[in-house]
Amino acid sequence: MANEVAMQGKVINDKRPDSEKICFTQEGNRLVYRYDGEELWIEPWGENSLRVRAAKMAKMPLENWALSEKVKECAPEISIYGDGRAEIRNGKLCARFSAMGKLSFYNQDGKLLLDEYVRNRRDIKVDYCSALEVDAREFCPIPGGDYRVFMRFESLDEKEHLFGMGQYQQPYVDLKGIDLELAHRNSQASVPFVLSSLGYGFLWNNPAVGRATFGKNITTWEAFSTKMLDYWVTTGNTPAEIEEAYANVTGKVPMMPDYGMGFWQCKLRYQIQEELLEVARGYKKRGLPISVIVIDFFHWPMQGEWKFDPVYWPEPDAMIAELKQMGIELMVSIWPTVDYRSENFEEMKQRGYLIRTDRGFRISMDYQGNTIHYDATNPNAREYVWEKVKKNYYDKGVRIFWLDEAEPEYSVYDFDNYRYYLGPNVQIGNIYPVMYAKTFFDGMKKEGQENIVNLLRCAWAGSQKYGTLVWSGDIHSDFRTLRNQYAAGLNMGIAGIPWWTTDIGGFHGGWVDDPKFHELLIRWFEYGTFCPVMRLHGDREPHKPQYGTTGGATCLSGADNEVWSYGPEVEKICTKYLFIRERMKPYITGLMKEAHEKGTPVMRHLFYEFPEDEACWTDYEEYMFGPDVLVAPVMYEGMRDREVYLPDLPGGARWANAWSGETYQGGQIVQVRASLDEIPVFIRGGAAVPWA
Repeated sequence: MANEVAMQGKVINDKRPDSEKICFTQEGNRLVYRYDGEELWIEPWGENSLRVRAAKMAKMPLENWALSEKVKECAPEISIYGDGRAEIRNGKLCARFSAMGKLSFYNQDGKLLLDEYVRNRRDIKVDYCSALEVDAREFCPIPGGDYRVFMRFESLDEKEHLFGMGQYQQPYVDLKGIDLELAHRNSQASVPFVLSSLGYGFLWNNPAVGRATFGKNITTWEAFSTKMLDYWVTTGNTPAEIEEAYANVTGKVPMMPDYGMGFWQCKLRYQIQEELLEVARGYKKRGLPISVIVIDFFHWPMQGEWKFDPVYWPEPDAMIAELKQMGIELMVSIWPTVDYRSENFEEMKQRGYLIRTDRGFRISMDYQGNTIHYDATNPNAREYVWEKVKKNYYDKGVRIFWLDEAEPEYSVYDFDNYRYYLGPNVQIGNIYPVMYAKTFFDGMKKEGQENIVNLLRCAWAGSQKYGTLVWSGDIHSDFRTLRNQYAAGLNMGIAGIPWWTTDIGGFHGGWVDDPKFHELLIRWFEYGTFCPVMRLHGDREPHKPQYGTTGGATCLSGADNEVWSYGPEVEKICTKYLFIRERMKPYITGLMKEAHEKGTPVMRHLFYEFPEDEACWTDYEEYMFGPDVLVAPVMYEGMRDREVYLPDLPGGARWANAWSGETYQGGQIVQVRASLDEIPVFIRGGAAVPWA
C-alpha cells in the first residue's frame, strides 16, 4: 500500500534503485520526465487541457507558437508513485505515465482518449513486450543539424471520426485514414488541429514542415526538422466545448464588420479605374446589394511597389470617395513578392528584409518577373511593408486588404531551401501566413481601426486572431472541385478559422457563354450565399484584350464576371440569392458575434449542433449555417432533387422547408426538390431566421 501513497510531487517509501527515481519530478505546476537525454514537460494550459513539450537539447526551447493567448491559471493534481508511475490531472483531463515513460490521456470518466504507440522491451514488466523497438516519441538526429521528430499514438477505435486540420483539396470530410502534408501550398492551408469523435482536441504546435497520418492502426505526427516536440490536448463533453477551449488558447477573430457580411464583387482583373467604377455603378443602377469591390493584383507598377500605378489608376482618392458614397468598401490586392527591378528591392535586401535561399540563385517566384518574398517573420520587415501600404493605400481610405500569395507560394516548393529571420523554412515556415496577417493587423490596429478583416489565401493555427479571412485559392471550375470546397470550409472551421470563403464559380476554366458553366456558377452561388463571406471571383474565359503595355498591364484580364455577365437566367437566380443574403444579415451578425466571443465556426458539421445524433457524425453532404439553418448544397451536375437528413434531439426536433414551409420531424431522411434556382434549406423549429 505504501508504494501507492503519494503527495503533491513527493514519493513515500520508494524502494526503487536511485537510478530509477530521477525520471519524474514536479517543478511548479509542471510534471517533468527525464530519461536518456530526453526532457519532457507536461503542464496545464487552459481549462481541461494539457501541453506537452519534449526535447533533447541543452535547454528546452520556449517559443509558444500558436499557444499565444493568456489563459486562466489552473492548479493541477500531480502524483508521482513509488512504482515508477506518475500522473497529472487538470480538470476533466488526466495524463498518466507508465513506469517505462509511456504517456496516456483519459477524460473525467476514465475513458482512454489518446495512448502513445510504444513497441519495445522497456515495457516488459508493465505492459506488453515487443522486439520491434519503436518509440512513441522518436528524435532522429539530422547530421550537423537538429532532429526529425515523430509522435505516434495508438488508433483506439476503428469507428473514430476526425475533423479539422485546415484546408486540403480533397473531398474527405472525415480525416480518419487520411495522410496530410503539414505544409502550405496554393489552395492548401495546413492548420494542425484535429477534433475527435472520442471527445478530445489535439493541436500539433509546431510550424515545421512535416506530415500527419491518421492511420487505421497508428496516428503519426512528423516534423522533418525541428528542435522539439510540442502538442496540446483538451477534452470536453461536446464538440463546442472542445472548440471553445482551443479558441481560448490560440485566439479568436475580431467582430466581422457589417460590410463583410454582404456581397463581395471581384474578378481577375479590373484593368483601369473607370472599369471598376462602372461595375460598381452597374450594381447600384440595378438596385443590387453589394458591400465590397476588389482591385486584384498587378494594379501596381512593379511587384514590391505597394501603390497604385498612376497610368491606369490616376485618381485613387476620388475613386475611393465615390465608392464610399455608394456604400461600397474597396479592397486592394497585396503581394509579398519583391521584384529585382522594384524601387524597394535594394533597400530591403540591404536591411535583411527579404527571405534567403540556402542554395541556387535567390529567386522564390518567377511570375511576371524574378522575385523574392519579404520576410514576414522579421518584425522590422513587417513595419517597413506596412509603412509603404499605409502611405499609398490606407491614408487614402482603403480599410480592407487582400493578402495574396500568403503560403508563401514558390515557383518550386523546395521547403528546405528557404531561410527566414526566425530560422529555416523547413523548421518554421508554416507560420509565415500568421506573420503576414500580423503585418497588416498590427498596423491597422495602431491606426485605431476596430473590426479588422483581411483576405488571405492561407492560414496556420492562430491566424484567426489577426483578422484572417481565408479563401480556398486558385481552384478549378467544376463540380468535383466544388465538393472539395465543401470539405475544406467545414474543416477550416473546426481548425479554428471561422472566417472562410471560396471563389464562387471556381477560379480556373469557366467560359462565360458555356451553359454547363452557368449551371455550376448558379449552384456555387447558392452555396456561397451560406458561407461566412459571399464572394464572386474567377479568371473567366475568354480573356480580354490587354489594356496598356507597361507596369501591371503586362498581366492579362479575364472576361466579365458580374452577375449580369452570364445572361438573364443566371442574373435572375443570382439576384434572388443576393437578396436572401441581405435579408439574413441580422442572423449572420449573430453568427459572427459567436465566432468573435467563443471561437464558434460559422459553417458547422451537423454533429456540432447535434452531437448525440449518431447519424450527424457520418453525414457529409449537408451542414449547419449557424445553429438554426440547415443547408444541403447541390454539388452534382444535373441534380434536381436530393435526399436530406434532418437531425434530431433527445427531446425531438422539428424542421421547416425554407421554401415551401412544410414541416418535418427530425431523425428522418426526406426527399426534396432542388430545381436550378432552389438550394434545399431547412429552418430549425422555433428559430427566428429572416428569410421571406
